[in-house]
Amino acid sequence: MQFFDNNDAISTIYQQAISLSISKDFAEKRHGKVDLVDFQGSEQENRRRELLSVEVKAQQDKIVAAHGEEHFRKQVMAAFYAQVNKQVNAQFDNKVYLYNDVLNIEDAAPTILELLYLRATSINRIKPLATSLSWLATDLVNLVNKPQYRKRADVQVNDANLALSYIGLDNLKLVMPTFILKHWLPKSTAPFSLMKRKLWNDSLSIALAASALAEHSGANGYTAFTTGMLSNIGQLAITRCYLTTYNRMYKQELRDAFNTKDKRLHNILSKIENSPELLLEQLILRSSKLSAELIEQMNFDRLPITEAMFDLAYSETITKMSPLAQLVTKAKVYVTYRNLAKEKLISEEETGLLFESAKLTKTEISLLNKSDIDHIKLKFN
Repeated sequence: MQFFDNNDAISTIYQQAISLSISKDFAEKRHGKVDLVDFQGSEQENRRRELLSVEVKAQQDKIVAAHGEEHFRKQVMAAFYAQVNKQVNAQFDNKVYLYNDVLNIEDAAPTILELLYLRATSINRIKPLATSLSWLATDLVNLVNKPQYRKRADVQVNDANLALSYIGLDNLKLVMPTFILKHWLPKSTAPFSLMKRKLWNDSLSIALAASALAEHSGANGYTAFTTGMLSNIGQLAITRCYLTTYNRMYKQELRDAFNTKDKRLHNILSKIENSPELLLEQLILRSSKLSAELIEQMNFDRLPITEAMFDLAYSETITKMSPLAQLVTKAKVYVTYRNLAKEKLISEEETGLLFESAKLTKTEISLLNKSDIDHIKLKFN
């Protein structure tokens, strides 16, 4: 986001928040929590003990050999990472591929989101679209069969059309953006095992925070919720694309080294770990702009969120954004603060700078502090 990029202090905070979404350990290392002095001291002590146990000449030979192997290892890693970056960058230039093949966005999904914005919408207009998406139909049936939503404990709903009627339009304005984005999440984010959940939690919290701010200011709650929910769609696409490409290329490199009987290369490749730095770089450079470009491909005619998405990607200050984009930016800033504060990765001074940059008022901060932005609350008759 240009909003973060233009201020060095804010940019650092934003990058820290993105690091945290990848891995807590990674964020803490970038924050300087790892005690490098102790680590180096331990290594020096181990080396001293080794020197005492072997002849000096033999140890020197070992060090030379180790340095040579280490140099080769770094060369292999650098070459492989460069290949991954090149392939990923080429894929990110193809927005149609990302839309259709990486996220697999079916036409019915954005159509449903737009219909829910219209005053004249009815359940009957949504039913054929929802049931055309088998995963969505299953999610809707599972939702109404949850104990807290079932009218009778002994009766289960098996039909998606009936489930839609039971849920109702007001609830669908929360349910549909939620289920649709959840479907686009990466299937797996290994080796960053908690990243999938963090991507989901952040999207939901931003949506709920934006909705709370919209209700407070008299703006359209559904529009704010949907924009907030979809504002991280670029992160989902990047994460899916990067991890899939990395894993495919890594397996191919290992296979090639094995087939050519290059044991030295195979041994080094087998010890290479996926680099969170590469993923972080892609997320920071591309995610907000990619979100806007993917939303543009949804061709919304009446749901007014595309302009806000481009504001989130390209506006340098919050005053240059549309009112809707301002709401979502405030929600993003608050969720960024909350995530970092929970892990003690943000100072009071940084918090002040962050809130000031988004022009978050004390009233708005107090509202968000009191709001539940972690759970959707549905109201059934």
